[in-house]
Amino acid sequence: MTQKQFKLTESPVHLGLGAKVIVQPAFTGDFSWYESYLSRHEGDGAEGRLVAMETYTDSWGAWEMHPNGDELVLCVAGRATLLQQANGETTRVELGPGDAVINAPGIWHTADVAPGESATLVFITAGLGTEHRPRE
Repeated sequence: MTQKQFKLTESPVHLGLGAKVIVQPAFTGDFSWYESYLSRHEGDGAEGRLVAMETYTDSWGAWEMHPNGDELVLCVAGRATLLQQANGETTRVELGPGDAVINAPGIWHTADVAPGESATLVFITAGLGTEHRPRE
């Protein structure tokens, strides 16, 4: 069966059990979208993965952490600085086109984008149990 083309920047995909790829409803940009996503795919547990691509023109306003699996972050355009926090220490990882980094389970992370710049990032995330906290 042929599939219709879609934009990953608008509709993320879920990598599910049985090697299934399931296109998701349009991304709304708010946390309620993630809650709905997790409800739709909770049966896949920690093995399900969310694949999304987003372009950022501002630094993130929150930290997040994925307790149940690794997250791959791949920069496909522009530049961003990923901040990772563990045991009270913050590490800065500079990302440019083609650069990737892994956020291990339990690592809090956020990202900075320099004023006037942008960064397009692809995420492959084990989203089950994801937590957020405000950025100070």
